[in-house]
Amino acid sequence: MRVRCAKSELLKGVNTVSKAVPTRTTMAILECILFDASSDVIKLTANDTEIGIETVVEGNIEEHGIIALDAKVFSDIVRKLPDSEVLIETDAEFKTVITCEKAKFNIIGKSGEDFSYLPFIERNDPLTISQFTLKEVIRQTIFCISDNDSNKLMTGELFHIKDNGLMVVSLDGHRIAIRKIQLKENYPEKKVVVPGKTLNEISKIIPGAADEDVNIFITNNHILFEFEKTTVVSRLIEGEYFKIEQMLSNAYETKVIINKRELLDCIDRATLLVKEGDRKPIIMNVAESNMELSINSFIGSMKEDIDIEKEGKDIVIGFNPKFFIDALRVIDEERVTLYMVNPKAPCFIRNEEEDYIYLILPVNFNAN
Repeated sequence: MRVRCAKSELLKGVNTVSKAVPTRTTMAILECILFDASSDVIKLTANDTEIGIETVVEGNIEEHGIIALDAKVFSDIVRKLPDSEVLIETDAEFKTVITCEKAKFNIIGKSGEDFSYLPFIERNDPLTISQFTLKEVIRQTIFCISDNDSNKLMTGELFHIKDNGLMVVSLDGHRIAIRKIQLKENYPEKKVVVPGKTLNEISKIIPGAADEDVNIFITNNHILFEFEKTTVVSRLIEGEYFKIEQMLSNAYETKVIINKRELLDCIDRATLLVKEGDRKPIIMNVAESNMELSINSFIGSMKEDIDIEKEGKDIVIGFNPKFFIDALRVIDEERVTLYMVNPKAPCFIRNEEEDYIYLILPVNFNAN
């Protein structure tokens, strides 16, 4: 194999696929990036059997070939090369020479034939959304997934496609995030659970252009995301997702309309008095046109008032401040509406169209 490409193009490709290289594996071949110049394009691929990423790199193929190169060594070399043209040559014994200006590296690769290729996914009837929309939907929900593997379904997000709508749901047992988006056309109903790891990696590598699309293909076991020159294939999480509808309610006793930035800044200030690991709630005391927020910790205490518009009953209720901060940070509107029933029932943050719904469970506290 003998190929030439710009260092910047090669580095972009390596950075893209490296996100699918496993950190720990008993299969040495999976620690490699597949460098495939056996056809008319240069493809880089990495695959940890749960998620696989393939991307096309612009360059000139002078001699066709294929080789698997240790991902860490190869990416470190490419990163440190001068910003110039890179020449990569291999021989029949997998010896690889990487040359760039006066720098020359000799490394040993592995047979590309041994590499674990991405599963074949039929590309029929794609679900098409803009890169920007997909990136935003992930940003606005991913923080709610669980990082505990004890319930695998909680480590992924539900993608529920119905008619011309896509609903994305995540939850961790203490809170729920729901975003709904309108699609350009109608689709048959489908429900799949996509691993959070996959969505996290996609959000990092997708450019996010509003005028560029992502094509999504779904099978019984896999989901494929195709954008620009990159393909991401992931296994789906098996099992039936939680019945979200049963957890949602439009009933409320107290409705509060509040400036989002003021509320976010206030809670953020309050957390200055909470050490990591401390479970000190933020207390919201809603009365008339005022919300008093207070926190008591081992370090000290704080109180702050915010003007609000209120409908219904007064209420005193406590929450994990992090959960509120996470939700408020991803809401783009200037004012938000909170719906509460009583100090032991969930608080809902949602807009009238219900494009977004955030459910946060309250916590018990001592009213002193």
